[in-house]
Parts: sequence; structure tokens; C-alpha cells
Amino acid sequence: MAASGHESIAEAGGAKLLSGAFAGPHAWCNEKMMLAEDLSDGIPLATFFASGAFERALSTYAETSNGSDRRAVASMWSLYYFSCLTIPYVVARVLDHQALPVAFDAMTVALSADGLPRAFGVATPGDWREDGEKEIFSVLAPLMEEHLAKVVGHLKAVGGISPKLAWNNAAVYIDYALRTAGTEPLGDQADAIVGCRLMPNGAPNPFFDCLRHEEEDGAPVCRRKICCLRYLLPGIPSCGSLCALPSQRKQ
Repeated sequence: MAASGHESIAEAGGAKLLSGAFAGPHAWCNEKMMLAEDLSDGIPLATFFASGAFERALSTYAETSNGSDRRAVASMWSLYYFSCLTIPYVVARVLDHQALPVAFDAMTVALSADGLPRAFGVATPGDWREDGEKEIFSVLAPLMEEHLAKVVGHLKAVGGISPKLAWNNAAVYIDYALRTAGTEPLGDQADAIVGCRLMPNGAPNPFFDCLRHEEEDGAPVCRRKICCLRYLLPGIPSCGSLCALPSQRKQ
């Protein structure tokens, strides 16, 4: 069902909210994804990645974090990027049946002083839509095909991290959002994202085997397949049981 711009945007205390789902425990999403017109320091993503601004952002973060390993710097940068992008998208999609417009070429990004992504801006709604789709890969298709695939390429070209690592970094937050904000049946499909070698359209699934849900000391744990390299950055806490490296899980 098509949704008009007025229907898509909620109001809270005079502020424009992208989704009615961005409330309560998910209210923080309002600070991470907003209308581009409200993100005054936003840079169009296409310009950001093509103009050298991305490389300068990585250098700024490397300097402020004292990170000497370029891959670790780029990987950590991507974790902030993917968390700001994917969690609000999944929360709105699952809780409000709202497909936010996340096409790479129509979004802006704003950075913090340390060079890390702070927030995203999306286009003023015109063709926003509500969607009752329940098959998980169809739900994620706009995010994967219109955005993530492009960013993964830039992370490899400029940051030097492999596509497998980048997709693994994105999978962590999509899995988290589905399991914490999910409702049946989408919440129950979180396992399908990493369990299927091929997507329903026959294309290889970039999330295949990225995460494994195991049991450790009688408790369920989620574990990455590929380490995010954060241990190479000074002062960055370990991701604990999520880490792919046994030597880093207790750090």
C-alpha cells in the first residue's frame, strides 16, 4: 500500500520522525536516521565516497584512535556506519511495516569530529511505502542491493577490508535488530539470513555463515565467522563472546 509523505512521517514534540517505530527503546534511531533536510551537515553519499572525503574520514579516525592498521580502522568505521544504517531500517520495517528509502544515491551522511559516521539523511518522502512482505530476503533486498553492495565496494577499494569482512560487520547489526525488535514471523527468520547459501533469486547470499549461534557454558552465544580486527586498535574493548578469535573473547 502506498504511503503519502504525511502518513510516513510521525510527529513528536514538533520534531519530524521517520517512523512511528522510533519510540521507546528505539527512540535513539531518530538521532541516526532523519530527513536529509534536517541533517544540516550531511554530505551526499555518492559525493562522500567519490571525492576523497571517505579517505580523509578514515585518516581522521586513525589519528584520533591512534590506529596504525588501516584495515582495522576501516572495519571499525564500517561498524558505526552499518549500525546507524541497518538497525533503524530493520526496526521500521519489522515494527511499522515501513520500507524506508535507503538507496545509496539518495542519502546523505554526517560525521562526528573523530571521522566516524554520526547520522544519515534520507530523501523527503514521495514514493515511501508500507509493505506487508514477510520473506526476509525480500524485506532486506532494498538495503542489500541498493546500498550495502555499493558501500562494501568502497570499503574494499579505500579501506582495504575484504567484502566478506564488510558483510560480516553488517550481518551483526541486522541479526541484532531482528532478534531484539523482531516480531513473528520476521524475528524467526534471523537464522535464515546466515543459514542459506543462496538467496531465493539464486544469487549467492553474502551473509551465509557470517554468524553462528552456539551454546557456551549452558548459555546461547552469537559468534562471528570473521574477526572485525578491533583488537588491533588501542583502547577499543573486545566484543567478547561475539569475537571469532578465542584469544580475544576474554579480553
